[in-house]
Amino acid sequence: MSDQPRDRYGRPLRGSLDHAVEGIPECEDISSSQAWAQALDYLARDLPFHAHESFEQRWRCCPPEERLAWQALAQWGAAVTQLARGNPKGAKANAQKSLASLDSAPLIPAPVDAQAVRAALAELLG
Repeated sequence: MSDQPRDRYGRPLRGSLDHAVEGIPECEDISSSQAWAQALDYLARDLPFHAHESFEQRWRCCPPEERLAWQALAQWGAAVTQLARGNPKGAKANAQKSLASLDSAPLIPAPVDAQAVRAALAELLG
């Protein structure tokens, strides 16, 4: 994540930094277990942009056969972020991409719970 101050939904802040939140720790080699646990924790704390960034970190360093799954998870994080920002159209577009990527992924790495992700995406798509 950039060093630019951001709000809890990842929007850059200009001027007052009263609503700034700390970004995620940079990690060049985050494990699947670490990324999954970290992202779920961020989602539970209403920090969906941070979850997106956690999934994206794993996407950048995972084995090639896992990339589509981590891309799908990053898109899920983006969908939840867009919904939190008040952009339901963007949320649905990202959710659809996430679902398509997840369904096409050749490998869903442990400990990812693809069924729970699909359920969350289905709820988001309404």
